[in-house]
Amino acid sequence: MCGRYTLTYDINALAQAFNVAPSSSLHITARYNIAPTQQVLTILHNGAEHFDLLRWGLIPSWAKEEAIGSKMINARAETLAEKPSFKRLLRARRCLVIADGFYEWKQEERGPKTPMYITLKNREPFAFAGLWDAWKGPDGQPIRSCTIITTQPNELMIPIHNRMPVILSAAAREQWLDVDSDDEHMLLPLLTPYPTDQMTARAVSRLVNNPKYDSADLIA
Repeated sequence: MCGRYTLTYDINALAQAFNVAPSSSLHITARYNIAPTQQVLTILHNGAEHFDLLRWGLIPSWAKEEAIGSKMINARAETLAEKPSFKRLLRARRCLVIADGFYEWKQEERGPKTPMYITLKNREPFAFAGLWDAWKGPDGQPIRSCTIITTQPNELMIPIHNRMPVILSAAAREQWLDVDSDDEHMLLPLLTPYPTDQMTARAVSRLVNNPKYDSADLIA
């Protein structure tokens, strides 16, 4: 699963990294403890790739209540094509969720779990594979939300957790956002564990357990 992550790059650096035009109306600050229900930076494609903010925690268009979003922060890659909540979105509403690190909690033999901070070795920003949808609340106001797709762990993650978020390569990102691609047999093979030799993990402060704490201290 993926329940917390970071994004510390500014929008101009991200625009260059992902070859997306920066938005003058989009302002982001360094975030060290991004949590579900918060607005997160994504890349969508509707005519052209562009940055957008979506709420983390998928609220399907058919949902009766907004609260379902807190239970749908992740989607398992292995069952995307089977579950009604995700099958339609896999074909038509795919997105990238932008990050530069994520947290997972390692179970120790004794004592509390240890929060681990996982990044690419080169510390560059990356993109999780995601799905999004739009839901209209009782007041008629739309809420656009997303979920992060998870897969089997690579060798780095196996001692830490039994799942990991899908991080897409540059080539896979392009195919994932391709609006002309809706064949699950072409899309699902993209959702594989990221290469172990390109990632690193280290223990960090247990302050990350509190989603209200958002400071560089967490990864110092």
